[in-house]
Amino acid sequence: MAFVHLHVHTEYSLLDGACRIDSIARRAKALGQTALAVTDHGVMYGTVAFYKACLAEGIRPIIGCEVYVAPGSRFDRLPGPENRYSHLILLCQNETGYRNLCYLVSAGFTEGYYVRPRIDWALLHEHAEGLICLSGCLAGEIPQALLRGDYEAAKARALDLQALFGPENFYLEIQNHSIPEEAEAARGLRRLSRETGIPLALTNDAHYIEKEDAAYQDVLMCIQTGKTVDEKNRMRFETREFYLKDEEQMRALFPDCPEAADNTVKIAERCRYDFEFGHYHLPRFKLPAGETDSAVYLRRLCEQGFRERFPHSPEVHKQLEYELGVIETMGFVDYFLIVQDFINYAKRSGIPVGPGRGSAAGSVVAYCLHITDVNPIQYSLFFERFLNPERVSMPDIDVDFCVNRRGE
Repeated sequence: MAFVHLHVHTEYSLLDGACRIDSIARRAKALGQTALAVTDHGVMYGTVAFYKACLAEGIRPIIGCEVYVAPGSRFDRLPGPENRYSHLILLCQNETGYRNLCYLVSAGFTEGYYVRPRIDWALLHEHAEGLICLSGCLAGEIPQALLRGDYEAAKARALDLQALFGPENFYLEIQNHSIPEEAEAARGLRRLSRETGIPLALTNDAHYIEKEDAAYQDVLMCIQTGKTVDEKNRMRFETREFYLKDEEQMRALFPDCPEAADNTVKIAERCRYDFEFGHYHLPRFKLPAGETDSAVYLRRLCEQGFRERFPHSPEVHKQLEYELGVIETMGFVDYFLIVQDFINYAKRSGIPVGPGRGSAAGSVVAYCLHITDVNPIQYSLFFERFLNPERVSMPDIDVDFCVNRRGE
């Protein structure tokens, strides 16, 4: 027998989760856990710290997120209860799943933000590959439909999600925190499982580590909502059961449904995404029409700028060739293209840009691309201080934009 927690909120579920990452990894190990998931609310910025903390304790980390799903389009900005978002748990099986989850979470902020970072069903259909989906807590669309007595709507959505993610990648999530509505929802979820064959997965919506930590989490909720702990009519968790329980405690929640706990292990065994550290994953520069090679395009821009900056300087041209060789060898061609693109956009748009600061001013390439306006030859500046084959870190081009329009 075994069990894995697949619904966990760390301190990165800001002013909601009270699980310190280092502490929760140690606690999971103490409970005999072999794996542990992170599913913060709408964000993923705690995943690397969580990943490293779990590995340090000999526990396999599972990367996930509890996303907010808009009822219609993520672009809608409609007030009122009919536009309330629902929750959904997404877990990464592999690199494809991780990339898709990153895209979904990012789009939630850049395209769907309204009170919370929201995605929508259209976006899910485009980025479901490599993900395992759980139906969510009481705030999930399926439990909400069950609570309002609309079993057919709950069934329809469950079948939609099963078709979207695949029969092996969608689970009905059941919970028991001693809340009456959960018991009602669980009855509906178990009926759904019997009628559709969609498997159940048992979770505890862990927001703190020990049961005694409920008081600390309550204080966080007060800070979030601008209330005090003495106020009676405020948002709070109804019970003190939202902690990291051991296997025996979890199985006791649904003793007649052992497969729901067993399925957490099956899910964990399939979630095997690992971060790769020590390698840069830089964005690619979108080349203009007719251009097919980033390195060739960079050289063309540099040659054009060289004719403007150094019209009769063959010795300086040798320095340009040397720098381009280093840049190409170290894999930073697209980096320079991206930086010159946004700096020259600012100059064309009348947004004041500084002439150059720091070691980047020592680069002839940066000067020819109009990234900097300080002649490195005139002032005997060294390119190697900025970039050289022995340097293991990214090149650092400091750029100053006027505060009034830098947002553009």
